[in-house]
Parts: sequence; structure tokens; C-alpha cells
Amino acid sequence: MTTRGAIFFDLDGTLFDTRADLAATVNHTRRDLGLAALPADEVIVHVGRGARYLLAHAIAETDRPYDDLWRIFIDHYAEHCCEKLVPYPGVIETLDALAVAGWRLGVNTNKPNFAVKLILEKFGLERLFGAAVVAGGDGVPLKPDPASIRECAARLGGWSLSARDWMVGDSWTDMRCAEAAGVNGAFCEFGFGRLDDAPCAARIARFGDLAAAVGEGKVSQVEGAQ
Repeated sequence: MTTRGAIFFDLDGTLFDTRADLAATVNHTRRDLGLAALPADEVIVHVGRGARYLLAHAIAETDRPYDDLWRIFIDHYAEHCCEKLVPYPGVIETLDALAVAGWRLGVNTNKPNFAVKLILEKFGLERLFGAAVVAGGDGVPLKPDPASIRECAARLGGWSLSARDWMVGDSWTDMRCAEAAGVNGAFCEFGFGRLDDAPCAARIARFGDLAAAVGEGKVSQVEGAQ
């Protein structure tokens, strides 16, 4: 089989709708600290830049050290991270189709690594990504730093990034990572992140649109490209 390229995926807001579990975990942590719960939208706006950023902004009223907050948070998240999350429509079918078509697949996320492992195992997706999973806590600078996608490529067996490759995500951090690494960015409009002023090669309204987008070959021919 001819390898067509590599596609690296964000997780929150891209492969999975994780909002309910993330908001619940933050609010469990807040309650342990004697703080009132926040509406889910006020929590989710801080997702996508790693756990340190999330806790600093979603639990801003406390002066507890980050390590203390992290211990409370991970205890709750280990219990709740797979409780309500669901893959977005078309995710499983599209990933399978891309793998069959010859694309190499990886996950490049700022989400804590223990949660990523639990989630991928629950839905049987580790079979598609293998060792090519980079997450928060792996000792690699987080997105938008391109070191994360370069490490993910290395875990594909020394893959050399090029303009045929893609980073797929719902946040400006994903698109800036793609830009810095010299790969195409596909922005997921259905997610809960923000593009802001980051450039992207394509926008997809549904996950199932991704196969057609990457199969076009020329970015200028992709519907929604800019």
C-alpha cells in the first residue's frame, strides 16, 4: 500500500466531545476547595492549552499551588474522563477509511496523557495510532509549539514532516502548530475551540468531511480553503 501522508489529530473538540466530563471534573475540584461550580461554557473556554492553563483560569480564585490543584483534579478526572464523552459523528468510520487508504495517523494533544490513554482504549482507537500519541505530561512542549507534532511524527517511525501532511484540530493552537511545522491545518468548525487569527488550509463542518478535504491533493481546491 502506498503511504499518502500523515494526519495528526487533536482530541478535545476534534475526535471527541469531552465538554461534559471536563466541566464536571473542574467543578468537582472547585467544590473540594470550597468554591462554587461554574457553568460549563465558562470552563470549556479555557480548554486546549494544557492542564496548567485550564486550572489557572478555571480555578482562578485560589492561591493553592498548581501541584495541589493537579492532584485533586487528576483524582476526579481519572474517575470521570470517560463518563459522558462521545466521539463526534463519523469519527470512527473516517479514521478507518483514512487508514485503509494509506494515511499514517497520530494524536497530538495537550490533554493529560493518562486520560488520552483511557479514552483511546475505551473506543478501541489505539489500534489506529499505536505509539504515535503525544499528550500533556510526555515532557514535550505543548501546542502551539511544533515540537509536539515533530515528536508525534518521530513516533510514527521517524516520519519526516512535509506539505503533504495535516494537523486536524478545533483551536488556533492546532493551526499555529501546523503552520510552524510546515504542514496543512484543517480547522474543525464543529469543535469548541477558537480559530482566532490563525491560518488554516481547510475548514471542515463535519468530521466526515475530512477524507474529501485531504484527498483533494491541492489545498486551493478544498472547499472552504483560505
